[in-house]
Amino acid sequence: MSDNIIKFQRPPKPKPPRQTPPWLKRVLIGLGVAAFFIAAFAYFSLTGQARP
Repeated sequence: MSDNIIKFQRPPKPKPPRQTPPWLKRVLIGLGVAAFFIAAFAYFSLTGQARP
């Protein structure tokens, strides 16, 4: 048989996008806020510029 044959097939179904669970979103937001405050505390404690 020749390879010059068109095979009609249904296109594969796309996978749905992965959803982040709500509890993981809250944990990531909490970690981001905590990291911000830790970075601000480290900056001001190392530079000593609490007030201009």
